[in-house]
Amino acid sequence: MNLYASRILALRNYMAQENITVYFVPTADFHGSEYISDYFKLRAYLSGFTGSAGCLYVTADEAGLFTDGRYFIQAENELAGSGITLYRSGMEGVPTPEEKLCELLKDGGTLGFDGRLLSFAFLEQLKKKLSSADVTFRFDVDLPVALWPDRPALVSHPAYRLADCYSGKNTVTKLSELRKSMKKISPTALYQKQTRVSDDGKPSMEAEAYLISSLDEIAWLFNIRGTDVVCNPVVLAYALITQEEAFLYVSSSAVTGELSDALASEHVTVRPYDAIYRDLKVLSAATVLLDTRRVNYALCASLPESVTIIDATGPIQLAKAIKNETELDNLAKAHIKDGIATTRFMYWLKKNIGKETITELSAAKHLLKLRESLDGFLEPSFETISAYNANAAMMHYSATEDSFAVLEPKGFLLVDSGGQYYEGTTDVTRTYVLGELPQLWKQHYTAVLRGMLNLSDAHFLYGCRGVNLDILARGPLWQMGLDYRCGTGHGVGYLLNVHEAPNGFRWRIVPERSDSCILEEGMVTTDEPGVYVENSHGIRIENELVCRKGEKNEYGQFMYFTTLTMTPIDLDAVLPEEMTAKERSLLNEYHKQVYETLLPYMTEEEGRWLAEATRAI
Repeated sequence: MNLYASRILALRNYMAQENITVYFVPTADFHGSEYISDYFKLRAYLSGFTGSAGCLYVTADEAGLFTDGRYFIQAENELAGSGITLYRSGMEGVPTPEEKLCELLKDGGTLGFDGRLLSFAFLEQLKKKLSSADVTFRFDVDLPVALWPDRPALVSHPAYRLADCYSGKNTVTKLSELRKSMKKISPTALYQKQTRVSDDGKPSMEAEAYLISSLDEIAWLFNIRGTDVVCNPVVLAYALITQEEAFLYVSSSAVTGELSDALASEHVTVRPYDAIYRDLKVLSAATVLLDTRRVNYALCASLPESVTIIDATGPIQLAKAIKNETELDNLAKAHIKDGIATTRFMYWLKKNIGKETITELSAAKHLLKLRESLDGFLEPSFETISAYNANAAMMHYSATEDSFAVLEPKGFLLVDSGGQYYEGTTDVTRTYVLGELPQLWKQHYTAVLRGMLNLSDAHFLYGCRGVNLDILARGPLWQMGLDYRCGTGHGVGYLLNVHEAPNGFRWRIVPERSDSCILEEGMVTTDEPGVYVENSHGIRIENELVCRKGEKNEYGQFMYFTTLTMTPIDLDAVLPEEMTAKERSLLNEYHKQVYETLLPYMTEEEGRWLAEATRAI
C-alpha cells in the first residue's frame, strides 16, 4: 500500500473511534501564515503533496486535495497512488473546499479540525452555509501522537531587535500611531457572542483592544525578527494592544537579555506564548479589533460573550506595506548586493554550461553560496526555484535530491530566488538561455519581457489598484492567446515575508488574496509575468518596483514606478523586431543602469562580460 494511503487509512480508523464524519486539514499554522514550519505540515504528512498551498479532507470512503494553478502538475505527480482526488481550484466545474464540505455534511455529521488552524471567518461562513443541517463542529481535533509519532517539535528560537537604522521608526512611535488608528476603525462586520450582528458595522468605531496574530505584523510593530519560520524572519507570537498596555505573547526562550530590556523600556509586557487563550477569557475590553480572516477560531472562541468583535483589516497591514524612506534607501542597497550575487551567478552559468556537470540543485546551491558571501545576508527569502525546461512549467517546482534535472547546453533554466538582508527582502526571477532554442520559445520569452517592461513603465493617477494595471503585463501574452494562472505581482515585506498584502497586480480581484488595495507611495510590488507550457517550458522575468509620486496637476496626483532589482536580463532569447521602439528603449535604459551600478563590484573579466550582457539592442 502507498505510504500516504496507509496514513489516510490510520486517520480513518481514528475518525471512526471519535465519530468524526469529515476531517479537514488546511495548510496553516496558528497565525494564518503563508509559509509554515515543519510542525504544522500535517497536510503534507498525510497526503504527500508538498506545495505551499492547499487543503485536504478525509471521510470514511473518500479523500480530496484542493490546490491552485501553480501546483496542478506537481500535485498530480505527488498524489499518485495515494487514493486522494485532486481538485484543481479555480477551474470550471470544480467546487470550492467550502462547497465540498457542505456537500459531504448536508445530511449532518461531525466536522473535525484543529480550531487553531482555521480562521474565524472560514468557520463562520461554513456554519452559515450548513445552518440547516445538523452538524457538530469539533474544533479540538489535532492529529494524535500515535498517528504522527515523529512529528517535528514546535520551534522557538531567540529573537533579535531590528535597529532603528534599518526600521526607520521605533516601537514607541509605532505603538503611538497604532493607538490613534484604533480610535477610528471602519468595521467590515460586528460580532457579539461570536455571532454576526452587522454586515457593515458603523462608519467608525473605537477599539479598546486589538488582537494580532499575524507574525509579520507583530515583528514589524515591535521591531523584532527571528528564525521560527524558514525564510520568513519572524517569531511565533501573539500580541494584544490596548490604549494603555501592550502585551507580547512569546516563548520565554525567544526574548532574553538586551531585547527583553528594550521591550520593557518601551512598556511592552512579555507573556508566555500559550497564555493568550487564558488572558482573552478574562479580557475586560468591550470592543476588540481583529481580522477574522487571519485570527484563528480558537482565539475568537476564547473571548468573553460580552465582547463586541470589530472585524476589520488592522491598521498595521497598510502601515507596514508603505515603506518609509529609511527602508527604501536600505532596500536599494539590498538589491545592489543581490544584483552582485545574481550577476555573478549568470556569469558562472554562461561560462560553464556544457563544460561541467550542472544540475538544478547544484545551480541553486551555487547561487546561495554567492549570496552567503555578501555582508548582511541572513537567509533565502523563500526556497529557490531552479527549474530546467519542462520543470519550469510548474510555477512552484522544487528540485530534490531524489528528483532533479541535469542542465544541457540548450533550452531554458528558470531561477526564482531571493534573499533576506538586514537592508531588506529581495525576490528576483530570471530565465537563462543555455543554448539552442526553438523560435516559439523566443517569441514567448520576448512577450514576457515586453509585459514586464510595460508594467514597470506605468504612469497612472492616484487611486489606481493593481487590477487597473495588470493588462500592461498580460497584454502581449493575451494577444498571442496565452495567459498564466496566477497574479502578476505581490507586495514584498521589509526583512519580512516575501509575499505581503495588501498590494499586488492581478487581472481580477480575488478577495482571499487581499492584494487589491490602492497603490500608495512607498509600496514595493513585484512585476513577474510568465509563460508556462506543460511538458515543454516555463518562462518568468521578475523585477521589484517601488511606487512613487509624480506630477500633480488639474487631473490629480500621478504615480509611477522605479525599479529596485539590479540584475541583467538574458538578451540571448530576445527578438528585438517583435518589440516596439519604446520597449527596446526601456530595456536599454534598464541595462545601462544595471551596468553602471554593478560594474564597480565586478572583476575585470566579469566587467567585460557584463558590458556584453547589458549591451543595447
